[in-house]
Amino acid sequence: MKKTIFKALSKLNKLVLPSYTKKRLDLSKATKLQLLIFGWKLYVTKNALD
Repeated sequence: MKKTIFKALSKLNKLVLPSYTKKRLDLSKATKLQLLIFGWKLYVTKNALD
């Protein structure tokens, strides 16, 4: 159940949120909002794969 929710969130993230890895964002120069989005996507991806 938990895994399916995170898989759905992952697909939603892919559609809505920007991809900073494709934009080659330097994390040391990222804003707080960019770091928050990056962390959220990482958290969702980690839980979707478990």
